[in-house]
Amino acid sequence: MNLNQQLLAIHLTAGMGAKAARAVVTAVTAVQVPTIYPWPLDLILSFGDQRSHHLIRRTYSSAVERAQQWSTPYMTYFDAYYPGRLREIYDAPLVLFYQGHLEALRLPSLSVVGTRAATPYGLAVLRSLLPDVVRQDVAIVSGLAKGIDVMAHQMTLAQRGVPIAVIGTGIDVAYPKAHHHLQTQIGEQGLVLSEYPPGTGPQKSHFPARNRIIAGLSSATLVVEAKQHSGSLITANFALQENRDVLAVPGTIFSATAQGTHELIQLGAKLVAKPTDILESVQNLDTI
Repeated sequence: MNLNQQLLAIHLTAGMGAKAARAVVTAVTAVQVPTIYPWPLDLILSFGDQRSHHLIRRTYSSAVERAQQWSTPYMTYFDAYYPGRLREIYDAPLVLFYQGHLEALRLPSLSVVGTRAATPYGLAVLRSLLPDVVRQDVAIVSGLAKGIDVMAHQMTLAQRGVPIAVIGTGIDVAYPKAHHHLQTQIGEQGLVLSEYPPGTGPQKSHFPARNRIIAGLSSATLVVEAKQHSGSLITANFALQENRDVLAVPGTIFSATAQGTHELIQLGAKLVAKPTDILESVQNLDTI
């Protein structure tokens, strides 16, 4: 067993949440853990919340066995290919499962998010903005949800660009099922990422959580259309918390799907009207 398998075992252990993951990262970074694996149960318990100790005791041993036999590709926080931008965020995932080309993570990147109820205006905006951005070898990150996400992925594929999909299920589960073919295409041409083990189905809490990864992977986050209280605004807020640029496309004052983007602009998001507005932010942040 090695460190990667040990971290996978911790990730697979029930009750080891984000707080435990942060504690593990801190301990490994400070060289405060043994180099003989697997680590003893008492050490694992010290990372977890006391309220979860019964779950950890019950599942750690089987998680170690699963980790030693694991075959699905994954990376851990300490892997060379783990994206540096994502490592900077507060709740960086300890483990990411993937399908596709890890080289995608070496490109400058832009997150594109927006409403599931996309309008013809949103599609026209993407057609106007994305091709020039993709042609500058910028990877497009999104969440494979209905609406703007899917449009962004499809347009990136059509331009022979590099799409990165961050999903809220296991990488072998398409949600909704209608996106199975698109998810496969992204894995072939770009990269599919998930912090959830294969076989994990959709759960409501997963999608806000995966938004932090979408924002964390990206040099900047572009919000195309968003209603007030939209999930896209959650992603934008994660980006702001990590001192990344938030970009927003204005719309008509008569459209509900413009209310969220107008609110972002009022709060200081950069108004985007042309591809160069995006490229300035992506290139500036990737040279820091």
